[in-house]
Amino acid sequence: MADSNITKSALASALKELMETTPFAKITVSDICAKCNMNRKSFYYHFKDKFDLVNWIFDVEYLSHVQLGVDLIGWDSVLHLCDYFYENKDFYRKVMKVEDQNSFINHFRDIVSPLMEEDIREILGEKTDAEFYVNFFCDAVICAFGRWISQKEPMPPKEFVNMIFVY
Repeated sequence: MADSNITKSALASALKELMETTPFAKITVSDICAKCNMNRKSFYYHFKDKFDLVNWIFDVEYLSHVQLGVDLIGWDSVLHLCDYFYENKDFYRKVMKVEDQNSFINHFRDIVSPLMEEDIREILGEKTDAEFYVNFFCDAVICAFGRWISQKEPMPPKEFVNMIFVY
């Protein structure tokens, strides 16, 4: 693993560990750095802020895995994503509640939106109101994921996907 990824992984582990006992909003960059014996300069060399670190965690743990050959389409990809959220529910339960300019929810929207847009435009054609439907369904998906994973005992991923699957 390159030195850069070792540093980023150490910061990610520190954040996850801190989030076990401290709300995300109360965790500072200094707290993260102190937890893994690094200085703030090292943190800011790799990340803009703690939100950027959260987004990096998702990108590395989930997106890079998907891009490295997991060939999923349609509802299988939704189930795979739900499995990941479920396995990491303690972490995502907390970050899905954070609403901020650079929050994970916005990052997740940036990833989900183009995928939805492709499907919605295929269904609707090139209607001018397609953007409305993309935003509407993107909001619905993100809200549903957040509500599901935030439950004390969320239903298993397969059950959740079966609930949202529309024939």
